[in-house]
Amino acid sequence: MPTTLITNIAGLVTNDPSQGDGTPLGLLTDAAVVLDGETIAWVGPAAKAPAADETYDAKGRAAIPGFVDSHSHLVFAGDRTQEFNARMSGRSYSAGGIRTTVAATRAATDAELEANLTHYLREALRQGTTTFETKSGYGLNTEDEARALRIAAAHTDEVTFLGAHIVSPDYAEDPAAYVDLVTGEMLEACAPHARWIDVFCEKGAFDGDQARAILTAGKAKGLHPRIHANQLSYGPGVQLAVELDAASADHCTHLTDADVDALANSSTVATLLPGAEFSTRAEWPDARRLLDAGATVALSTDCNPGSSFTSSVPFCIALAVRDMGMTPDEAIWSATAGGAAALRRTDVGFIREGARADLALLDAPSHVHLAYRPGVPLVSEVWRRGARVA
Repeated sequence: MPTTLITNIAGLVTNDPSQGDGTPLGLLTDAAVVLDGETIAWVGPAAKAPAADETYDAKGRAAIPGFVDSHSHLVFAGDRTQEFNARMSGRSYSAGGIRTTVAATRAATDAELEANLTHYLREALRQGTTTFETKSGYGLNTEDEARALRIAAAHTDEVTFLGAHIVSPDYAEDPAAYVDLVTGEMLEACAPHARWIDVFCEKGAFDGDQARAILTAGKAKGLHPRIHANQLSYGPGVQLAVELDAASADHCTHLTDADVDALANSSTVATLLPGAEFSTRAEWPDARRLLDAGATVALSTDCNPGSSFTSSVPFCIALAVRDMGMTPDEAIWSATAGGAAALRRTDVGFIREGARADLALLDAPSHVHLAYRPGVPLVSEVWRRGARVA
């Protein structure tokens, strides 16, 4: 690939504090970036930019790292419009709604599941998401969990085994036997296709002891843990995440002071998913409390057909600023570098020399417009691995 100079960038978010204004965003004005193949080769003031094979004029627009969506559930079939409509009419969300998607997913062909997955990945890419994590969790038997992961792994390196989404309907009367299946035969079949293992640690799903057994078994197979923690109620999920060095504890809505302290003093990222609270009218996570304590926070979509059917990171940024106490700078960082931290990646979520050449141009002079102009499709162009893809 030829080298490409992107110049005349009004405001460039690098997430490198050694750049520009010295803040966590490392904001540069009147900036330029040189892409060399899949890698960023140079970042700095436009006036000092080196020559390149091709030049692209950003025309005074802002540029940000590609979003890193570290939590989604995109291998599924079916529709839960009726559930959403009922919930918006006054009935509360419960984990049992997942069973509707399980039935549809099991009935779908591989081609149907892959078409659905790629549809939502393209949708997210157009909105600036260049790194995707996605999970299984709608098969809940060995065959369907393994095929979900095989399909996901063809489209992203960040694949998570979530056989422990809820207790399979096939084992409704014997949850212990289902835990045995997840930690035995199912894990054996699924581990080769995944990087991560996850569990929904919540009332109605898996308790702390079950979650520990599942994550520990996954670690023994070389999968690193992450966990759905403290979404619907107070519980052991966050403490378990820190104990097992999970990359992230996701949701983190109901936290004690001890939970906040544990996250702040660990390498476990608190991944907040405001699309879920928006779609369920639930209590918002308190991002301000976590940030003030020193915890690392990520923002992600939780895109799934039941409780957060959005692929839009910009929408989640706007929610986080409006309803979760985050500043626009904090929200942008959490949706890029924070997501990278939740995936234990250093090559994405940044615009700096040596990083992967993933970035988005905004139809605005500043990244602040993502929160300032909610609902407006501001992402105008996207580069992924050095290629202009949207």
